[in-house]
Amino acid sequence: MKLTSLAAALLLAAAAAPASAVSFVNGIAIPGNTGDLFGSSVNDGRLGMFSDIYYDSNRNEWWGLSDRGPGGGTLPYDVRVQRFTLDVDRSTGAISNFQVVDTIKFRNGAGTVLGGQFPSTLGGSASNLGTAFDPEGIVINPLNGHLLVSDEYGPSLYEFDRSGTMIRAFNTPQALRPALTAGGYNYDGDGNVGRRTNRGFEGLAISPDGQYTFAMLQSAMVDEGGANGVYNRIVKFDNASGEAVAQYAYRMETAAQGRGISALVAINEHEFMVLERNNRGLGADATFAGAAGNKNVYLIDLAGATDVTGIDLDAPGASFTAVSKNPTPFIDLAADNLPATGGVSPEKWEGLAIGPQLDDGSWLIVAGNDNDYSVTQNGSAVQFDVLFNPLTQQRIQCPLGSTEGCTLHASTTPYSGSTDGFELIPGVLHAYRASPAELAGYTAPVPEPTTWVLLGAGLALIGAVARRRVG
Repeated sequence: MKLTSLAAALLLAAAAAPASAVSFVNGIAIPGNTGDLFGSSVNDGRLGMFSDIYYDSNRNEWWGLSDRGPGGGTLPYDVRVQRFTLDVDRSTGAISNFQVVDTIKFRNGAGTVLGGQFPSTLGGSASNLGTAFDPEGIVINPLNGHLLVSDEYGPSLYEFDRSGTMIRAFNTPQALRPALTAGGYNYDGDGNVGRRTNRGFEGLAISPDGQYTFAMLQSAMVDEGGANGVYNRIVKFDNASGEAVAQYAYRMETAAQGRGISALVAINEHEFMVLERNNRGLGADATFAGAAGNKNVYLIDLAGATDVTGIDLDAPGASFTAVSKNPTPFIDLAADNLPATGGVSPEKWEGLAIGPQLDDGSWLIVAGNDNDYSVTQNGSAVQFDVLFNPLTQQRIQCPLGSTEGCTLHASTTPYSGSTDGFELIPGVLHAYRASPAELAGYTAPVPEPTTWVLLGAGLALIGAVARRRVG
């Protein structure tokens, strides 16, 4: 389906204002064998980097989300989120000294740890949908400090307290669920309609006032073009009721090379950054060559977009206005690469966050990759470490924790060369700075009510002391 001429004209007009690219500051590589607070074993401790990143400006806290684990949904894994610290040079914006300070495993209300394995679909219903969890997006609600986390399986949106215990599930619109024509759902695969497998709610953002959360599908739904579709849905949820109140259509540049969105970040209540990428580059299982540098952040605006709830986006004659999108990338994530990645862009840029304000009034923006734990597996669910040599840009796979008995990557052909210089694929964080003009309209999340109370009490105390001094 193509936009009507009127809708296309509106889209182009809204996107006409140019956006200058922000400046790259520096990047850091985090060794692939880095552990979290549960250790460093592959399936319970090796750091999952970074399905999403969020900076909580009210607490000066950084959060890094792990996904369903190194088994790709086939092996048990306790799904978790990391809180980390990052040194930021407030003069230059340079980042350094990444450290994990807390690891929180997600649990349901009954205290059961949520796992990353596929939901078991039996007779059209999911036997473990309530505990099967593939988290891909995280934000902190500034009104209460709770964690809001999106999931690809449902697709679902959940609210957790700060200990990781689930408080509630939001109500996903029926049209997004992987329904079967014969009835029921296929949560571990594609239905006849709804989200595609492993392409559920990938992006997540929250309005600065904490009233709304925006969850975005990674790509087009099965019944709206599937692998060839170019329209992703953004669902606006009311945080008070947990209900969806609107949906918007976002148009990707193309559907080629597994393209999809990986992050959504609120600039204010209607403007956002969207991270859009292909599936090429340095990754555990990615195609290494071929347009590896297609990783861009775009600016979009929901103002004036049609609420497409109830509209089939690829139906003949469908008429709607998609969200306006500036065609000039705001950030080209593949333009600056590190020696640790051999000068090649990571495949899965998935984390994106606006950080603290710098001394000159500009804003820090941090992007991170998902390195898939630097693990692959065969059809029998036997796992292998994926090792990379940045000097030769060569990948091999080896038995977990060993450099003996290795094979060429994605092959059973023995590797007979030296393993010197090979390391697990690293996690990567990039720092960018955006001037106030480049990030015009940015509104940081408002403090939660208790913070306002403490701030007011502090100001009152200062005033009282000042009055005493004057008297």
